[in-house]
Amino acid sequence: MFNYIINNNLFRLLRAGAFAEKESLEPMSTFKWNRLLQIAEVQDVAEVVKAGLTRCKDDRCIDINNPVFSAFFERTDTHHTGISGGNINYGKVRLSNSYLNWRLKKILKESANNEDVTKESLQLLLMIVHNTNQTLNRGITLKGIIELGLFLRNSGHKVNFVALESWLHKLGLVRMANLQGTVLIEFLHFDNDEIPFMQREEPTGRYLTQKSLVHTAEDTAENWHFRMRTNGMVENNNRVLRRNLRRSMRYMRFNPFETTSNFFSSFARSLSEIEE
Repeated sequence: MFNYIINNNLFRLLRAGAFAEKESLEPMSTFKWNRLLQIAEVQDVAEVVKAGLTRCKDDRCIDINNPVFSAFFERTDTHHTGISGGNINYGKVRLSNSYLNWRLKKILKESANNEDVTKESLQLLLMIVHNTNQTLNRGITLKGIIELGLFLRNSGHKVNFVALESWLHKLGLVRMANLQGTVLIEFLHFDNDEIPFMQREEPTGRYLTQKSLVHTAEDTAENWHFRMRTNGMVENNNRVLRRNLRRSMRYMRFNPFETTSNFFSSFARSLSEIEE
């Protein structure tokens, strides 16, 4: 079972690394620290945790000279990229549902030459869409949530939130946006007024985030859905398929059309990736 001390320390380090909040850590064994660092790498927030560890290096609950941290720093320097704060090219962001994706393209096209719509407004919309894709395919991903938080604090004053709210309604993403805002509040200490697009907190936000962390390592360790046996027969990974189905059911209430389309799109993509 996922240990909540690991969870608490993970978010303390993320807040320290991304938002310069220095908090006292809880003591953990080397095994638990290694588990935390593993989750950070799989969630692609290793650079943020590294920055958090550096900020908290004098905390009495960690020994920064422990080999587990030295190995982590070395892997981070070699294999991981940092958090950009929203400066990402989201040109390929799309929705799985063809009708909703058509609406998204229409919004982007009509807004491109609209003087009342800033590029930051469109960027924030695409970040929410990107995080929605990640959530439906992998569960709530911490990197996307941190990117969203940094963008709001650095560029939120340039966003036309009236336009953004209209777009979210047209795309059926109001509750998905609420969920992302809830994670910022519950785990990264944001205030409600820092997230103007959020209409209300989602009561299942904490549970869904913790659920995603529990399955993070397992999901990436076994990420094939179908494969070809040596006799030419197709073999499917029932465990992963069932998990993806359960995940889709958890998020169905947030946008049933996009969730259903995403599941079948992922299913079809898995079939197409079978080796010839």
